[in-house]
Amino acid sequence: MYLLWLRIAALLYAAASIAVFPAVFFGVPRWRKLCVHLAGMAFFFHLVSCVEMLVQAHRWMPVGVREVESLLGLAVVSVFLVVWWLYDAIPFGIFALPVTFFAVFVPALGPDRYTFPSEGVRLGWLVAHIATLLAAYVALGFSLLASLLYLVQERRLKRKCKPAEGSSHDWLPPLDTLERVARATLEFGLPCMTVGLVIGSVLAQEVFGPAYFFDPKVIASFVLWVVYVALLLVRRSAGLRGKKAAWLSGVVFLVMLGVLAANLFSHVHRYGPQ
Repeated sequence: MYLLWLRIAALLYAAASIAVFPAVFFGVPRWRKLCVHLAGMAFFFHLVSCVEMLVQAHRWMPVGVREVESLLGLAVVSVFLVVWWLYDAIPFGIFALPVTFFAVFVPALGPDRYTFPSEGVRLGWLVAHIATLLAAYVALGFSLLASLLYLVQERRLKRKCKPAEGSSHDWLPPLDTLERVARATLEFGLPCMTVGLVIGSVLAQEVFGPAYFFDPKVIASFVLWVVYVALLLVRRSAGLRGKKAAWLSGVVFLVMLGVLAANLFSHVHRYGPQ
């Protein structure tokens, strides 16, 4: 029965992870309330699941990677709820809630490795995994390109180039357009990357079990996700534009290249023959 409670908690964590972004980035009060309520309900079902799991096993210490992951997720969300209650600091949920969801998602699949009902279903998940991650990488690339063009256009305007002198740059869009493109592509890429990581977790655990968390590319991918969220948060909170925003986008782009390079050392992800 504890598995049912854990699955309900995972769904609630997923919903809370979605609600926290408009609550923080756009300051929408109803999303803020919804996020906290969902996180509280998820914590309750998660706590019931952990207690029932240990009671059924007649022990009070976790055994196995999946039990440790579940308890780790419970600890993370507990700290977040305490911080929110004491300081009303909901921005911490941008990191705490998705991390908790990732921690409980694989254990919620069951005590054993989840297997797909057919090879066709597995292929469909694989296609979705690759497509969403590629969309995230392309979105990040466009964000970096828009930021660089922003710098070029800003420099041109500061020099007060006349049409005859600056004709080679007349094709550049206005600064406001470039800024909106850079921000919109970043915001589009985040859910794509999140979905890609979730699907990838299911695919990898089928073959390697919980040990896939120790794979270099998996670790690098989650680091990229954290840096990605931090970039969005900094851009929103500090109102960064122009040169500083371009530098931040460049840092994330370099991290993305590092993730792709980590594929060379990965035992789970291979684009070529195994």
